Amino acid sequence: MVVELYAWDMALPTPLPPELVELITARFKLLSEPTRIRILDQLREGEHSVGGLAEALDTSQQNVSKHLQALYAGGAVNRRKEGNTVYYGISDESLMAMCEAVCDGVEQRISELSQIVARV
Repeated sequence: MVVELYAWDMALPTPLPPELVELITARFKLLSEPTRIRILDQLREGEHSVGGLAEALDTSQQNVSKHLQALYAGGAVNRRKEGNTVYYGISDESLMAMCEAVCDGVEQRISELSQIVARV
């Protein structure tokens, strides 16, 4: 079962305790690699093997494995073995919600900048 927590579901303490700051930082670090975002984007469609992800992302299996290991250790993805193949899927949907929130912010910023440029 996936438990989704959003900012409006809980009140953050002020100031943030150092332990919570470390946990938040770890989540952002997990998403700080473009390949990891690309992997998660592919996994939104469903489970994929390392080989399938490597092909879809046009990168090496070694590179995909390295990033999947970090995503797995961070609780972002799960894995299951079927024969000799391991399939990965998203286990923490809140990471995708974070990505969507960032995309919304980027879109808003682009709109604001476009309005400024249009006035020049």
